[in-house]
Amino acid sequence: MKKILIVEDNPMNSDMLSRRLVRQGFVAVIAEDGPMGVAMAVSEAPDLILMDVALGDMDGWEATTAIRADRRSAHIPVIALTAHALSSDRARSIEVGCCDFDTKPVDMPRLLAKIAKCLVTA
Repeated sequence: MKKILIVEDNPMNSDMLSRRLVRQGFVAVIAEDGPMGVAMAVSEAPDLILMDVALGDMDGWEATTAIRADRRSAHIPVIALTAHALSSDRARSIEVGCCDFDTKPVDMPRLLAKIAKCLVTA
């Protein structure tokens, strides 16, 4: 089973997303903020990370940059998630090293397709 780390500061969002991923056959682990996500990228060694962009003190872009800077986690694909569908958000996500970008509310079939694509190319 593939393990997905969900970095999300909204408990309702992380609970909903983790339940839906588990029903699809994934193992889901949750980090409540950016620093925890960076630490868990190493400690949990997930196959993929779903990174909320709008986190607290360390946003998702900063967390992704830190994950990319650590040789132990640099290889893990990251998909940025945000409620904003701005092209600048997409560009910034790719710039910091995300393999893809998706909007909230999550369209599960679309997100699953992006997860599959990122896992294949990882």
